[in-house]
Amino acid sequence: MSEPRIKTAITTLQWTLGVVILIEATLFLMPAARHAFARTHMPETVRQILGWGEIIGALLLLIPQTVARGAWFLVGIFVCAIVIHLLHGAYNVGNLVIYSAAAWAIAAEKPSARPVA
Repeated sequence: MSEPRIKTAITTLQWTLGVVILIEATLFLMPAARHAFARTHMPETVRQILGWGEIIGALLLLIPQTVARGAWFLVGIFVCAIVIHLLHGAYNVGNLVIYSAAAWAIAAEKPSARPVA
């Protein structure tokens, strides 16, 4: 694949992931999700940390100067979510694995912020 096509593909993936995660995280923090989350018997703070972490990561992913930081931040949030799911016997982590792989691909392709000399 040529360089311009790779850049276009990664940018499309970046925006798609950022918007989808922003929407999903917002829905996860809505009051209706609180009732469903309560059935997991985990503290409400877990839901808040994961939800707000995803929102922060998605916003960073959508700002051109912070794309790499946002992608790595999301990888960390998704890995935490995967671990929490697995520790509680919820093995349906396929979407989280795909989200993690997408964020990793974006982080690996985008140059991270370098200090100004």
